[in-house]
Amino acid sequence: MPTLVLKLAPLQNPERYRQLASALTNLTVHLLGKRREVTAVVIDDLPAARWHIGGVPIEQPTALLEISITQGTNTQEEKAAFIQAAFAELQRQLAGDGALAPASYVVVRELPASDWGYGGRTQQARKLALAA
Repeated sequence: MPTLVLKLAPLQNPERYRQLASALTNLTVHLLGKRREVTAVVIDDLPAARWHIGGVPIEQPTALLEISITQGTNTQEEKAAFIQAAFAELQRQLAGDGALAPASYVVVRELPASDWGYGGRTQQARKLALAA
């Protein structure tokens, strides 16, 4: 049940948002083994004037992708592969032949199973119910 929050600049169009959400969902399913039907992608775009790197407004496309997953469900290698592939996808879609700003990030956040869930149930409760 991963959630992905993508912040990007400059502003994009609705078709680009659909393409980004689809690609990021596919990477999450294929590289992290997560279920498509509970993978949520939220895209928040910002005008370039609202994003600064080193105290200076950005001049290149920039992205910050944060994905939350349940702690202990993926290996370091799987997380590293996701970070690499997600960055490459962001680069491809947002910068084309150019480059993303060097301070563009992909962050994997691991949360304890007791601290989050969907449909009103924690991941821990789901795991306990399966074991019973």
